[in-house]
Amino acid sequence: MAEDQPTELSHTPLHGLHEELDARMVPFAGYAMPVQYPTGILAEHNHVRSAAGLFDVSHMGQACLVGPDHETTARALESLTPGDFVGLRPGRERYTVLLTEDGGIIDDMMVTRPVGADGDGVLTLVVNAARKDVDYADFRQRLPSNVRLEPKDDLALLALQGPLAAEVLARHVQDLGEPTFMSARPARVEGVDCTVFRSGYTGEDGFEISLPATAAEGVARALLAEPEVAPIGLGARDSLRLEAGLCLYGHDIDVTTTPVEADLLFAIAKRRRAEGGFPGADRIRRELEEGPGRKRVGLRLDGRAPAREGAPVTTDDGRHLGAVTSGTFGPTVGAPIAMGYVDVAFAEFGRALSVSVRGRSLPATVAPMPFVPHRYFRKPKP
Repeated sequence: MAEDQPTELSHTPLHGLHEELDARMVPFAGYAMPVQYPTGILAEHNHVRSAAGLFDVSHMGQACLVGPDHETTARALESLTPGDFVGLRPGRERYTVLLTEDGGIIDDMMVTRPVGADGDGVLTLVVNAARKDVDYADFRQRLPSNVRLEPKDDLALLALQGPLAAEVLARHVQDLGEPTFMSARPARVEGVDCTVFRSGYTGEDGFEISLPATAAEGVARALLAEPEVAPIGLGARDSLRLEAGLCLYGHDIDVTTTPVEADLLFAIAKRRRAEGGFPGADRIRRELEEGPGRKRVGLRLDGRAPAREGAPVTTDDGRHLGAVTSGTFGPTVGAPIAMGYVDVAFAEFGRALSVSVRGRSLPATVAPMPFVPHRYFRKPKP
């Protein structure tokens, strides 16, 4: 789903650096963003898989929910999402979805509970760039009076992703330690006070660094000076996240999809399934019990031609089942891959289907996701 682009595009704090690096800039969610650098999307994709890539994701919305204590703020967020935030421990991060009253997805976002006494009653949010105005208006309308939204427009966000990301970042952070996947901690990166999250949007191990916008270029230059690090644009970001089986808002999820249809069951906490109390709870709990009518699935296509968004998905005899929501040629997979929604009766792994590509009906198979195994850093359980 294409977002309308304003006439005047906003710039991230790294805009000048992107131009210096000869990035090809494109409009995205109201910002001028780098889609690729001179090496090209394929090289950038492979570099993230083998070493470390630096992404500018400063267009994302960063904000805080602030209340008198943790439980009050957590309960307020739980009234709008199906996640468990009362039980979120300090220094931990969680994925969730903001819901309409009938269970549709307004946006997906990351929520973190800061560490330290001064973080009591605070939850930090990272929301999608194209949805932040919608999200903020929704929060202001539906939050209780004792919990307020505070946008943090003075912050930038960098993502360092890839198997060598931890090794690189450790050179620039005193006592990085070994934080696990979906954890967050305060740190000084190149002498700048930051929050470092061990998470990302590539399926690889990596970090996202929230820091003052005024310091972003200096930190980015320091990281790019490392031999393992290359700048990465939106093109490779999209192919990496699709291989990882991760949703893109406005394409794979939107207000017409529920988290059950989108196969985001991990975002619906066990306690919330039992208790309800979130928007669309009756519908979502019914879909959990009885199954949805349609489901997001992964598709692997025969040949080399990728399917694009909107391509019809059918049975071999031409019965319409749904449509592709994201598609590309997966460089790591070595084949065309896609995601889309199909009638749930045809969603089992191995099911043979057809996808229309450039007017031709091509064989496709329902495949498990992720297409490329995640390599998030988790410590083994004792």
